[in-house]
Amino acid sequence: MNRFLMLVCLLAVPVVTFAEEPLDPLRPAMEQAIARVKPALVRVQVVFVDYADGREVKYEASGSGFIIKKQGFVVTNHHVAGRATRLVCVFSNNEEIDATLVGTDPLTDIAVLKLDNAKHAEFPTVNWGDSAGIAVGDTVLALGSPLAMAQSVTRGIISNSKMTMPAMFRRSGGFTMEGADVGSLVRWITHDAQIFPGNSGGPLVNLTGDVIGVNEISLGLGGAIPSNLARDSAEQIIAHGSVQRSWLGLEIQPLLKNTSTPHGALVAGVVADSPAEKAGFHSNDILVRLAGQEINVHFDEELPLFNLLVTSISIGKEVDAVVLRAGQEVALKVRTAEREPALFQQTEFKQWGLTAKNISLMAAKEMKLTNLNGVLVKTLRPGGPGGEAKPSLQPGDIIKTVAGEPVNNLTDLIGLTGELTKDKKAPVPVAVEFTRQAERFLTVVKVGIRDQDDPGLEARKAWLPVAVQVITREMAEQFGTNGVTGVRLTQVYPHSTAAAAELQTGDWLLAIDGEKIPASQPGDEEVFTDRIRQRRIGDKPEFTVVRAGQVLKLPVELVRSPRLDREMKKYQNHDFEFSARDLSFFDLVHDELPEETTGARITEIKNGGWAALGDLHVNDIVQFINDVPVTDVAGLQAQLKVVSERKAKFVVLRVLRGIHTRYLELQPNWDSGK
Repeated sequence: MNRFLMLVCLLAVPVVTFAEEPLDPLRPAMEQAIARVKPALVRVQVVFVDYADGREVKYEASGSGFIIKKQGFVVTNHHVAGRATRLVCVFSNNEEIDATLVGTDPLTDIAVLKLDNAKHAEFPTVNWGDSAGIAVGDTVLALGSPLAMAQSVTRGIISNSKMTMPAMFRRSGGFTMEGADVGSLVRWITHDAQIFPGNSGGPLVNLTGDVIGVNEISLGLGGAIPSNLARDSAEQIIAHGSVQRSWLGLEIQPLLKNTSTPHGALVAGVVADSPAEKAGFHSNDILVRLAGQEINVHFDEELPLFNLLVTSISIGKEVDAVVLRAGQEVALKVRTAEREPALFQQTEFKQWGLTAKNISLMAAKEMKLTNLNGVLVKTLRPGGPGGEAKPSLQPGDIIKTVAGEPVNNLTDLIGLTGELTKDKKAPVPVAVEFTRQAERFLTVVKVGIRDQDDPGLEARKAWLPVAVQVITREMAEQFGTNGVTGVRLTQVYPHSTAAAAELQTGDWLLAIDGEKIPASQPGDEEVFTDRIRQRRIGDKPEFTVVRAGQVLKLPVELVRSPRLDREMKKYQNHDFEFSARDLSFFDLVHDELPEETTGARITEIKNGGWAALGDLHVNDIVQFINDVPVTDVAGLQAQLKVVSERKAKFVVLRVLRGIHTRYLELQPNWDSGK
């Protein structure tokens, strides 16, 4: 083909025209919504503190927030600003304004900031929307500052209006803030508008620009705290500095699958000394009515609704309750108490080389303390004063006295530390009493700051039923008894010959039948133990005891040493893939369990087995299987044999887990052979 014909052919090609793509019908509404929200949207730049190795450690982070009141009150997440030591809010025009933390609520992951309004009399605001009116499929916009960058908007739809934390996450610790389970109250609004780190605290808005949620998490889908819940928390923080809620002390689970009761919730446990215990609630009750409302908790998704009902009751108000107990209705009256924080904030003590905190009510319950007095040690600096003491302080210890003065809280410890170190150029040796589990120890800590770099089965023999620590040279010097050697009683085991002989915690034992105990440094405890073992079971040697400056002579009968944990009878179950052993004397002592406690202690659980899937934990004590008591591993083995022969579809274990009772529903697949 010549060039002319080629040109003719090209010219003959028809011209094709394309119609313009129609505009997004939602575009105008989106633009209006963005225009309403953007002026009140801020990036929250945070310097926050954490605690490790006995030090307060500072980090930088960034999140998002939005202004809800013209005076400059900003809503964001607790996990963004709850530990802030410095806050700066950045606007869309890059203006930076300092802010202060008004208050925070870990339980709903909401915090409120107050902008410094020295430059502005008023600030632009956004309106709260009604999260109860949303529906799956609604279009939503997520606004914020992802990855600490400039403000952005993403679009999506609501995929779930009441998402709860999946069971697999709860079993690994759930989603907690300062010890508070966020999922116990929050049912998240999930959506597919993309959010990233930095979007936390930003608003999720509808097409009218109203805030229907506060973005918080991303698990593939985004999760937002419903606006109705967030608004209530924010308003209480603005009014009171914190959120005030009612508490009963009930530990609630959904009804078990094999329960025939159509309504109610299972009372798994009752916290000691709580309003619920005082009202007469029992473990295994089924709560069917509370405060005039019928209770229905068949699924995990319904637990937050029950918890919200409890927290919404006026603090101190007495309400009616009805429980099913052994098939019969029992009417109760319960008066709510104010819910206290699950955990308190840590404080750094540089002079001690440690961080510590006050003891919360639930922490005291978990540690089986009789009161809240003392300061809880959280972390220690390697090579610091607390870590170098002999014996050294350890995380979990509770400081009770310093230099003979009681320490009831952080304020006491701060004051005593200031007095002891005032005008001192060198660390000051100070006698410190502390508790570790059920034992009460004495040590000497050189309090003060010094220049240093931060470094990066057995024979059953005679036994005295006590726990001891060595009287170190430093201890002897502190009490003006230089040269004294021996041991100090840190615990006298209850219902024992030592208790009957009136030995007391804190006694100093210096001699046995007049023969001195040559123990003067850590590690010499075995010297004392060996002296006892040389005696016969049933002997009644006389101990030289120093108590409050007085010397006593007390004869105490020696008994047969108890079996150690490793000597207890063991059992391994292959169907459910776990191991257990009999309870030992030391289990009862160290866990502070009643003498009559029975059961089998779990020692090992295989990952992926039926026991693991059923949420059985190492150290759980199995006490019942399908309502049949389990007194030891022989009973455990017998009951599981019955279960295996019957190929039971449901196996209900009642276990003791610390201070809590749990009902675990195992569902083995017998047909699979696994």
